[in-house]
Amino acid sequence: MSGYWDDRDPKRENFRLFMSGEGWKNFADKLADDKKTVEEPGSGNLIQSALLNALNSTHLLFLTGAGTSICARNEAELKQDAPGMSDLWTAVETKVGQTQFKSICDQFSGANIDKNIEKLLSLCKIQLELLELAKDDDPKKKPILDFVKNAEAAILKRVDFVDDKTTIDAHSLIVRKIGRRGIRKPRTKLYTTNYDLCFEEAARRQRFTIIDGFSHSLDQVYDRSHFDQDIVRRENAKDAPDYIANVFHLYKLHGSLDWRRVDGEILRSRGDNGSPVLIYPRSSKYQEAFEAPYLDMMGAFQAALREPDSALIVCGFGFNDDHISRPILAAMEANMSLRLIVCDPAFIQDEESLAASEHVIPDVPDEKNTFLLRLRKLAESGDPRIHLINGRFSDLAVALPDLIGESDRERHIARTKLLREPVEAVK
Repeated sequence: MSGYWDDRDPKRENFRLFMSGEGWKNFADKLADDKKTVEEPGSGNLIQSALLNALNSTHLLFLTGAGTSICARNEAELKQDAPGMSDLWTAVETKVGQTQFKSICDQFSGANIDKNIEKLLSLCKIQLELLELAKDDDPKKKPILDFVKNAEAAILKRVDFVDDKTTIDAHSLIVRKIGRRGIRKPRTKLYTTNYDLCFEEAARRQRFTIIDGFSHSLDQVYDRSHFDQDIVRRENAKDAPDYIANVFHLYKLHGSLDWRRVDGEILRSRGDNGSPVLIYPRSSKYQEAFEAPYLDMMGAFQAALREPDSALIVCGFGFNDDHISRPILAAMEANMSLRLIVCDPAFIQDEESLAASEHVIPDVPDEKNTFLLRLRKLAESGDPRIHLINGRFSDLAVALPDLIGESDRERHIARTKLLREPVEAVK
């Protein structure tokens, strides 16, 4: 999923809210010719109010997908940015070689693959299931097994684009704003389908603490019970411990590039020991998502959606994964107190209309995605629980209110960074 604007330059004038009976209303007010008088109010106040209400809800949930990684940037030479589907296709083709790649594609020439690596791997998976009883060295089976193995290795390497120099300003903003809610409220739960480490790196840079199911031992081991733990400060002068600020939960619904399965356990490791714990892009994602550890993540997600006074903010997720989209729709039906905010640049497909100066753009629904179409119908009916916003992850990061000012600890961290910089940089 890609935006139409420079992802490094958030422009809230292109931030639009879907208004029932009107269309997509601009964030900013429409001014008269004198540039001072408000001729028609924009949707800015409504967007700010919806986001503020979400942040103040008892249970705050945040769901992100591949679209949120697009705004991450690597300025270093030869260091690639976050991949799109076409980038993964190219990475796999380069890994296996054009000859073998063409040979595999030719086996499915009757299917409309259209350079979609998810479709290609899905067809390979189906073919392997048909050949399940054949030996691994079967002349028909072995080439597909080798291709799938190489393709998965190429995907794993390509999504590993984050380092300590990567620009992740939007992720840092989001982490700071959702992680600094009142400590008496339940911790914010951030769910993501991405394998990359953007949110982990953003938390590390700002000294935020992540509860993600892994232990704090030398070898970090995954155990679902760790999600029930929290971080507190115990002082000798107090009888009861205090919850510390700047903590949030992170659930990686499709696994992570730094998870490895070793001897039946899931460890956090960047090495080659063990096997990667990932749900690779293919149609079997639905079935794989209900195996451990993904079942723990999905179970937590579905349970959180049913909690009273909950708010779910969705950004960069295209509602193309049924195993995630269906629970959201089911929760909207069952939980009357659930509020939903969906932010996506793909709501308005016509770039010319978006670039024009119209204050309100008529709605032209995309009939391809049935989940988004259903949410549109609810919003059009006037359901006050749903807010659809046309915008990018970086726009949302800027628009999201900051509930708490910069803390003493955060100011101290900023000051100590100066001590570590070279003397020339401090001058």
